[in-house]
Amino acid sequence: MRTRRQRSSSDPVMQSHRPVLLHESLENLAIEPDDVVLDATLGGAGHAQEIVKRLGANGMFIGIDADKDAIARAEEALKGAAAKVILIHGNFRDIESHLGKHEIQHVTKALFDLGWSSFQLAAGRGFSFLKDEPLLMTYADSTQANTLTAGTIVNSWAEESIAAVIYGWGEERYSRQIARGIVEARERKPIQSSHELAEIIKNSVPPMYRRGRIHPATKTFQAIRIAANDEMGALKQGLRGVWNALKPNGRLAVISFHSVEDREVKRFMLERAQADEGERITKSPIRPSREEVLENPRSRSAKLRVIRKL
Repeated sequence: MRTRRQRSSSDPVMQSHRPVLLHESLENLAIEPDDVVLDATLGGAGHAQEIVKRLGANGMFIGIDADKDAIARAEEALKGAAAKVILIHGNFRDIESHLGKHEIQHVTKALFDLGWSSFQLAAGRGFSFLKDEPLLMTYADSTQANTLTAGTIVNSWAEESIAAVIYGWGEERYSRQIARGIVEARERKPIQSSHELAEIIKNSVPPMYRRGRIHPATKTFQAIRIAANDEMGALKQGLRGVWNALKPNGRLAVISFHSVEDREVKRFMLERAQADEGERITKSPIRPSREEVLENPRSRSAKLRVIRKL
């Protein structure tokens, strides 16, 4: 994979990145100066910067991200923090292992922001259907021969499997037509770029669907990205791991951006509450204010759920 350039504060991508539901997340986490706070998804370090401001010399901040660039951004953004800062390059599905390696037994507050940042859109990995990029869609910094990529899925999986992924993870009503279009296209030649895949999807759906509010490839790209990175498996494992590490009276906040993720988060928190292991601070999800959506349209689908461990 080609090397990506580091971005300066004047870069349009840097300027466009805004943490979603920032005030609501911090308010409901109720961070104290001595807390041990885990940010499982550093991203652009927007939440991290504000969390660290609330921690004192006896506090600790632990940040995790699968993207090395996110770790580098956080290192720069969190310079001079009063609290101890530990940054970990890895997947949040392995939270318990990561904490164990650093001899951290418990955390008191934890945040998952399941959205993907402006930086990832500009990473050249095929996440955006508006650009002509290699069809990767992986969060890994490099790919190996056995790495599952979006290209692997669309060029080698059976039509039925592709349709199931697009319907299950993307909730795309034209999943069968899109899967058929992908298979017919790859029979002519391998599908190699994100722009090429987007055009195939666009040509596979009815004309009226192409003129809808969102791009016709949006849900399919979401579904393939989730499959390529096993995002739902990672989420389930990560939630269990952080719950095991969370001290009694500790709080877990999760920001999700589509219904597939939100259902899993809701199910997890409801099960903890029904088992008398937790108290849901938010019975219904917190949504962005009208002002935030106007300032940051990407926030419009965000939902925040928070639970306290008993």
